Amino acid sequence: MNKKTGRRDFIRKSATAAFAFTIIPRHVFGGSGYTAPSDQLTKGIIGVGGMGRGHIPYEGTPVLAVCDVDSKHLELARSKAGKDVSAYSDFRELLARPDIDIVHIATPPHWHGIMAKMAAEAGKDIWCEKPMTRTIGEGMEVVKAVKKYGRMFRLNTWFRFKDQFYGLGTTVKPLKKLIDSGVLGWPLKVTVSGVTGYNWKFYWSGEHNLEPMPVPAHLDYDFWLGPAPYKPYNPERVHSKFRGYWDYDGGGLGDMGQHYLDPVQYMLGKDDTSPVRVEVDAPQQHYDAVGSWRRIEYTYADGCKIVLDGENADKDAAYIEGPEGKIYKGFRSTIPDVHKLVDSLPEPEPQIATFSESVISRKKFALNEENGHRSATIVNLGVIAVRLGRNLDYDPVKQRFIDDDGANRLLNQPMRGPWTI
Repeated sequence: MNKKTGRRDFIRKSATAAFAFTIIPRHVFGGSGYTAPSDQLTKGIIGVGGMGRGHIPYEGTPVLAVCDVDSKHLELARSKAGKDVSAYSDFRELLARPDIDIVHIATPPHWHGIMAKMAAEAGKDIWCEKPMTRTIGEGMEVVKAVKKYGRMFRLNTWFRFKDQFYGLGTTVKPLKKLIDSGVLGWPLKVTVSGVTGYNWKFYWSGEHNLEPMPVPAHLDYDFWLGPAPYKPYNPERVHSKFRGYWDYDGGGLGDMGQHYLDPVQYMLGKDDTSPVRVEVDAPQQHYDAVGSWRRIEYTYADGCKIVLDGENADKDAAYIEGPEGKIYKGFRSTIPDVHKLVDSLPEPEPQIATFSESVISRKKFALNEENGHRSATIVNLGVIAVRLGRNLDYDPVKQRFIDDDGANRLLNQPMRGPWTI
């Protein structure tokens, strides 16, 4: 790293001292659900590119600090958040602040796991962008850390609890009610394709054979890479282009997959498990740059399936199909009077859909570290299968691939020192 070891040690020791006094945040000293009239939740944002800057306004929660390794991003964030907001280039300095309750992690995914775990250790509640983690092993570590330190966690995709789901003409709740009623039969097959809009980022791929270029003065590229393997700088690797490279994300599947797959996991009642098999149809992948794929099919132990039809090959496929009925785009169904039926069915279990409510009450958010890890695992299973170009069997209890050492090596990929999770 370019940062001096002495400075790292100082920050780490200072942060450790601060953490000891912030495991229980300020706003809950008065008891569960209590916020003093003179107090309010506060936030710091790590990563203030487009996504981080876009979330500066947040439920009336003031931003006290922003952090980025790109000084231009920091300038833009401070101009939006206000001059009194502190700006840091090292996220550990932000975590050491005892007056920050919530940390919003809006960096590229190769940083999500490390930062989320360190934020939990620092006594912060965590708002994390998708995908939750770049690897399955990192997700497991975040789950353990959030539980150990008693933190609240929110993953930033929301379709399981609000807004119309892509292309279906309905929110998820009516679909969940139908599935829970058993009227469609069992097992179910869910097909996510161009019908629901998924293919708009299907062809997002990285460029091959990038030429080394000088690092801009405003970017600490070595810190941007962090735990990722060192590769010479090229603008294609960073900021809005990073998703096209295995070291940092998984292409369009990594970018949009959890938006599409998390609601499906919720509807099928699979929040505490994972598929047992993933099958892929994809061209051979480049060692560095992510390529496209044609089809990914996931199968659960009970026979339920999720199909990602990247090329929209089956244009007439039902979105949800069971032995007793089908549901199509626009909430059309083979079930007679389906809308009247939905109105008569019991409501799903209530969910906390506002993160500040979760932070104050200390009750889990609708999409938290546990179910978020499971839907991120669906994404990462597909990424690994595409990357290796073969079908894989998976044990959802042990969270390991069965009889495949190569796939298991991608569960916990090596990190460049001094970073570790």
